[in-house]
Amino acid sequence: MNNRSTLTITLICIALGAASRLLPHPPNVTPLTAMALLGGAYLSTGQALVLPLAILFVSDLVLGLHSTIPFVYASFLVVALMGQWLKTRQSGATTLAACLGGSILFYAVTNFGVWMTSSMYPHTGSGLFSCYAAGLPFLRNSLVGDIGYTAVLFSLERFTLSKLAPAAATA
Repeated sequence: MNNRSTLTITLICIALGAASRLLPHPPNVTPLTAMALLGGAYLSTGQALVLPLAILFVSDLVLGLHSTIPFVYASFLVVALMGQWLKTRQSGATTLAACLGGSILFYAVTNFGVWMTSSMYPHTGSGLFSCYAAGLPFLRNSLVGDIGYTAVLFSLERFTLSKLAPAAATA
């Protein structure tokens, strides 16, 4: 199996994830964490940081831009770095841990961004707490989506690579 095949398969999985983001779905049940983890685990550092975010940006152009984009993108950059950590430690348990960590990171960073950039909550400790409390249903949805999409994308990646590896060895 060569790096070009791995890159192609990873990009296809990320593109499929991005395309599914454009389909109707419950709030925060998206493939974004899975895409960032997968990119981090299978792409070079530069590719892992740039390509999933570029695809995210293109889908954001369709879905709409908003004031918390810097917080969203920053959290996914960290999730991509978590995926880089998975490169040499990939197992079901570590992938699940990275997925859960990514979900919680996204919740913490983006809710802080909502609190900081909007007038929905007073800029006090109590307002920040209220913002985090109001975000709990979205965290639940993120966890459901992140676990599901991570399982699907990583399984698809591994299955496809395992099917191509024997073909590459005999070619």
